[in-house]
Formats: sequence, structure tokens, C-alpha cells
Amino acid sequence: MVDSGPDLREQALREKLDQVDAVLYTHAHLDHITGFDELRAYCWHRDAPLPLYGSSECLGEIKRIFSWAFLPTNIYRGYVKPDPIETDGPFTIGKLTVTPVPVNHGNVVTQGYRFDYPGTPSIAYLPDVKTIPEESWYLIEDIHVLIIDSLHRREHATHMNFTEAMETGHKLRAKNVYLTHLSHELDVNEAMDELPENFQFAYDGLKLNFPIIE
Repeated sequence: MVDSGPDLREQALREKLDQVDAVLYTHAHLDHITGFDELRAYCWHRDAPLPLYGSSECLGEIKRIFSWAFLPTNIYRGYVKPDPIETDGPFTIGKLTVTPVPVNHGNVVTQGYRFDYPGTPSIAYLPDVKTIPEESWYLIEDIHVLIIDSLHRREHATHMNFTEAMETGHKLRAKNVYLTHLSHELDVNEAMDELPENFQFAYDGLKLNFPIIE
């Protein structure tokens, strides 16, 4: 799971999500972490702590806000027992290789993620981003699937707008681009005709299915 937003419970019920192996955090803004307590639904039947991946700054904020979960007195069955793991490079979860992709999002340390699984296309997820540092470009160039921030049409200080997201997708030579983090100001029906063939608007409940390549 990437982030634990405030509507985590609603989304998990809708998708019939019955297991979470780990949570990857992009940053500690409230719209990305305040569903934290809902993670207890996935801790009732597990004895091991739940791995939480993120930057040291992000995990530090989560520890501060949800301090009860990190206390030694948190011994009650079913409570979230976090195992915070700082991300300083690629790591694996089972057969999945995850690569943090540092990006600029205002003055908060933020990272997207690249996902590589044997026999399937690679995916990069950058939900909150204004600019991509030069050292992060090579991590996601020629990516098969890019999911990227596209807030609205006007300029924004901490998010890409529609034009910036389109330009970034082209510059990265992404094979398929999904625009996400859409504001109500962006009329997707109106903008649909402006999308190149390999660009689409993401939406709640969207599923990406790929054949396994043996």
C-alpha cells in the first residue's frame, strides 16, 4: 500500500482489500497519513509488526503524530505495531523491487516510488510533485507506466499543473501516463481531447492489469 489517506477504510472496503504486507509513505502531509489508525484492520491476524517505509523525516512525523503506536506500552492485540524502515535506496518486498524517487513538493521531503516485478512492466508513482531533481530522472526514464501529479491548469507552488505533467511525461519518454491528484477545477471531460494517445486520467478504482511475461 502507498500512503494511508483519510478515506483508507472506504477504499479498502470497496476493493475488498483483506491483507496489507507493508505501507510505503511518500511524505507526511495529512492527506497521506491520517488513515493510519485504519491499518489496525490488517494487524488483528498478524504477529509480526507492520513494515512502514519512508524517509527519516516522514517516519519522524508519523511517530510524532501517532506516538501511541510506537510506545513500548502498545501491547494490545489488533493495534498497529509499526516497524519503521528508513528508505535510502532500493529495497525488496517479496519479489517486488521498490526504488524511492526523491522529488520536490514545496518544503517537505517527498519521494515517489518505482516498482519492478519480474515479468511485468515497471511503474513509477509520483503523486505529489512540482519538479523532479536531475538525479531522480535517470531512475524513471523510459518507464512503462508513469502515474503523476496533475492538479489543475493554473500554476501551483507545490504541484505540477496539467501542462507540466504532460511535458514531464513526454520528456521522460514514458510509454503510458496516468494523470492523478486531480482538482475539481480540472474538467477532465473538457481536457480529454487534449490528451495524446498514451495519456489518460486516473480515477478511483482504476486497475492496471498486465500479462505475466515468463
